[in-house]
Amino acid sequence: MTAPHKTTASDLNVSRETFEKLELLERELRRWQAIKNLVGPATLTQIWDRHIVDSLQLLDLASDAKTWLDLGSGAGFPGLVLAIAGAERGLKVHLVESNSRKCAFLRHIVRLTGVPALIHEARLEAVVPDFIGKTDVVSARALASLPLLLDWTAPLLKAGTMGLFPKGRDVETELTEARKQWTFEAEILPSLTDSEARILRITSIESHS
Repeated sequence: MTAPHKTTASDLNVSRETFEKLELLERELRRWQAIKNLVGPATLTQIWDRHIVDSLQLLDLASDAKTWLDLGSGAGFPGLVLAIAGAERGLKVHLVESNSRKCAFLRHIVRLTGVPALIHEARLEAVVPDFIGKTDVVSARALASLPLLLDWTAPLLKAGTMGLFPKGRDVETELTEARKQWTFEAEILPSLTDSEARILRITSIESHS
């Protein structure tokens, strides 16, 4: 029986230092999970593909970004991964999460890795207005349906921020629903980790009303 392939820095096309910080994130997530239940237990056997690589692929979709706002960051996917991998290119990531135990984990990882990330323990509605015209990218993974995401992020998108929203197999249905209220430009990009998943890259938006 062949042993499972162990993910390496070259697999991810990141530096050794970045990879070591991603490994630290994996170890600490496993340690905290036993007490804090930060992610779905079924995903623990697939942390690299399901969480880390899935998050990491967003970075190359906005390679010039200097500031990034991640909404509903949870245990740090994609926000913490982006902060770790983007640090060497000068990326600063803001992570918004209202759950206090998840924020404690996010702050713990930021302290351990020293990456340029700020944790906002608040509801996203309270934070978004402060970033209008001040962030290059806004992301949200497994947070809400596209119509609701656009309700929340429209002020950012109208000001020139790019939206990156990972979606599952129902992406076309969500796009149809969202277009009942909004006119927007959306690229539907493939996911590297799930053949049925897609990533929406949204670059402009207007309300029908």
